[in-house]
Amino acid sequence: MTRKETFNFSSGPSVLPAEALERAGAEICNFGSSGMSVMEMSHRSPIYEGIFAEVKTKLKKALSVPDSHEILFLQGGASMQFSMIPMNLMGEKGCADYAVTGNFSDTAYKEAKKYGTVNLAASSEDKNHTYIPAQNEITTDPNASYFYYCANNTIYGTQWKYVPETGAVPIACDMSSEILSKPVDIKKYGVIFAGAQKNMAPAGLTVVIIDKALAGRELPFTPLMMSYGLMIEKDSMFNTPPCWNIYILGLVLDWLESRGGVIGMEKETVEKAKMVYDVLDESRLFNACAEPGARSNMNITFRTKSREIDAAFVKEAEARGLLNLKGHRSVGGMRASVYNAQPIEGILALAEYMRDFEVKNRV
Repeated sequence: MTRKETFNFSSGPSVLPAEALERAGAEICNFGSSGMSVMEMSHRSPIYEGIFAEVKTKLKKALSVPDSHEILFLQGGASMQFSMIPMNLMGEKGCADYAVTGNFSDTAYKEAKKYGTVNLAASSEDKNHTYIPAQNEITTDPNASYFYYCANNTIYGTQWKYVPETGAVPIACDMSSEILSKPVDIKKYGVIFAGAQKNMAPAGLTVVIIDKALAGRELPFTPLMMSYGLMIEKDSMFNTPPCWNIYILGLVLDWLESRGGVIGMEKETVEKAKMVYDVLDESRLFNACAEPGARSNMNITFRTKSREIDAAFVKEAEARGLLNLKGHRSVGGMRASVYNAQPIEGILALAEYMRDFEVKNRV
């Protein structure tokens, strides 16, 4: 099958805009008139420094990042931030609040316990992470160094529809699977981080947006490579950054701007997700896993009445060019990830297939 005959619903690494990939392909051996691929360039060369600075400027514009915050291009994946955040922010007061609403926030919660006292401010575990706690269900500590949550849960298919109120306590947020899909009021956050492989670039780049006032508080044993203060001082270039991934992010940001930026993308995202949820709500075969008020616009989780039917759905979907619809191994079922670059044609094809499959399997 060619790319035009398939639609990739993977939760990550995920689909990238065809326009960005085509441009990268055209420039892969010779960027501009340099005679080199971006993959071959020294990160200290004037031409790459220009690429780097331009991408930062584009991202700052796309998310309206205020001057109070610094953009960092790091490595180690979003998972490294599970350690980096407490190492850098926990020290002053020695405690933090965590909301656990899925697998990744639970892992971050457990990791943070190595560095101080961690309060479980909220949890959705009682209902298998099918909902997001309301503001009045969150118990915060005014003396906490920070409050942590994961904005979108890729495995369970839930999404926070509001920014928690934490008073003067800074918020640290994992936005890996929703960044660039809607506007964000950056000023409300102390730290935002995101692995790139959902909506931004290939795996290997992690974007961190941090309030510069929070830097320089790291615990004394914090490794050099995990110091926000040092990374800000060195403009993410203490060592060689993920050069190619940063370049691809720039191409994706160009594509995003051509579609109306994050405001335009939010409209598209809501429309695409609604098409799939409408099928689920009308269905007698499929059931959406997440509660209506917490349904993710990025990762739509659903299942049928049996594992056998689920498996048949995934297998037949592949034959129709609808790829990577199998749910995470820990929960089963199905998952359709409808990130920014998922074309509307893919959503229409999925909705049509779901209806066809139900007719075939009606009992």
